[in-house]
This record gives sequence, C-alpha cells and structure tokens, in this order.
Amino acid sequence: MSRVVITGGAGFLGSHLCERALAEGHEVVCVDNLVTGRLENVKHLLHRDDFELVEHDVSKPYEIEGAVDYILHFASPASPIDYLELPIQTLKVGSLGTHNSLGLAKAKGARFFLASTSEVYGDPLEHPQKETYWGNVNPVGPRGVYDEAKRFAEAMTMAYHRYHGVDVRIVRIFNTYGPRMRLRDGRVVPAFVQQALTGEPMTVFGEGRQTRSFCYVSDLIEGIWRLLMSDLPLPCNIGNPHEMTILEFAETIKAAVGSSSPIVFKPLPVDDPHTRQPDITQAREKLGWEPKVSLAEGLRSTIEYFRAALEEQGAFAGKARV
Repeated sequence: MSRVVITGGAGFLGSHLCERALAEGHEVVCVDNLVTGRLENVKHLLHRDDFELVEHDVSKPYEIEGAVDYILHFASPASPIDYLELPIQTLKVGSLGTHNSLGLAKAKGARFFLASTSEVYGDPLEHPQKETYWGNVNPVGPRGVYDEAKRFAEAMTMAYHRYHGVDVRIVRIFNTYGPRMRLRDGRVVPAFVQQALTGEPMTVFGEGRQTRSFCYVSDLIEGIWRLLMSDLPLPCNIGNPHEMTILEFAETIKAAVGSSSPIVFKPLPVDDPHTRQPDITQAREKLGWEPKVSLAEGLRSTIEYFRAALEEQGAFAGKARV
C-alpha cells in the first residue's frame, strides 16, 4: 500500500483528493493548519485506520515518519478574500511551504505534486492560455501575493527536479467549483449561489464582461489523478475550456436557483483578469482527460450543497428562501 501526504488536505480540493487517494487504495496523511481548511471536510475520514490528520503549518519544517510515496502540495489560501487578508501567510506557504515539502519529497524519494494555478498567467495577453505562455502578472499589485507565490513554487519545484532529480508534477488549476467550498469563500460561485438562494442582490464586478471557465470538482480531481500517475514533469492545465462572461454566469445561477435576486454592478477589483480560458490540448493528448460534467449538472449538486449549509446556519431566517 502506497502512502500519500496531502498538504492542505482539509481544504476544498484537498479533502476531495484525500477521498480519491483512499479510494485508490493508498494510505493518506492529511497535513493542514485549518486556517482556510475545515475539519468538517475530513471528519468522516477520521475513524479510518488508513487516514491520519496532522495539524501543522507547512511553512514551518515538518517530518512524516515512515515511508512516503507521493506528496501533493495543496496548502495555500486560494480565494481573493483569503489571500488579501493573509498576504504574508500566502507568500510563505508558496515559498517556505513548497521548499519544506520538496525537501521531504527528496528525503523520502517521493513523487512531488504541486497545485499551481491559472493565476500564474495573470491578466493574460494570450487567449486561450497554453502552458508555454509566461503570463502577464503585476508583482506589486494586491493579487501578486498569490500569483507570485505560485510562480515561485513552480520555479522551486523545477529546480528540485533539475538539481536534485526529484520526480515532480505541476498542475495549473483553473476555476473549480463544487461541494465543500465555503459559503463566504469570496469566489464567484459561492458568492452568486448564496446571494441567489437568500434573495440578496447578486454582485457583478465591472460590467460583467470578464470571462471565466468553470470546472466541476470531480472532473478536476480526475485530471489531477491522471497527471499524478503520468510521466509529465512540466506544467499541465486542468480546467474546463467552456468560456462564459461573469454576467452570463450570474444569470445562469439565478435561473438554476429560480431566484428573484436583482443583479447589481460594482467597480472591478484591481488587476482582475479580463479573460481566463485553458488550452487543454496537452491534457487531452497526454492524459486522455477532458471535463465530463455539464454546468447544469455541476450547479445542481453545488446549489443543493449550499442550500443545506445555509439551512444549517439558519441563514434563511427573515430572508427570502428559494
């Protein structure tokens, strides 16, 4: 039985990865400081003999006793709300956390997998974005703490690969949604769904003409797993290439919920990317992967998850409920 360490394993994506690794027959060590990760995401796994939760900040050195075959580094604030509130921590987990995790991979002879992001492309001048595109990032803007942390993490990963011979994989994750996102995550899907469900105004920034492409979490996890088991050491885009404007997305969620929420417009945040669409040619050709879950199907399960979460919090008290 192989042993997998997943940093950030109690987060949105990390918890789904823990489940996938267990389903594949691996032992899992979940390492998370529970700053943006949540215990409830992995509470159903705590009784298992093949699952261990270690509460630790990977920006500080850490050891894992025994053999380790894979290290998946997913620890990091990932939403604008989080990394704008935690800028130093975001930079530290992308730099020191990546360094510590790579050092552990080197010591254990383990394969290292880095969760990078489409944000390394910044506000792209190339559309759609191929892995060969170097990006257009403002290093001193407010979003730079996340963008540059991930760009540094990629550089550190490739340095360990070239200099120390560490076996590495790098995924560039595009917008992903699904169950276990936090209600007040700050990203567009939970924001729109919560606003639509509670009858609050749905906030669109700018004129809503900026585009994104949304991948359901089960599709993303499948792509990540295929990349982990592949022989591809260079970065690989995993995301859904179906592009739509934010205004179209707001209207889609409003219709899916059956909400009467008005759509309101607010000023565009600094350095907000105008376009975001992955070129997934490499994933199709080398991994045999492409997304399967339709937006309607993915939104249905996501909306039900948030509806249940809001009901549990009593969020509908005194508000419109749809």
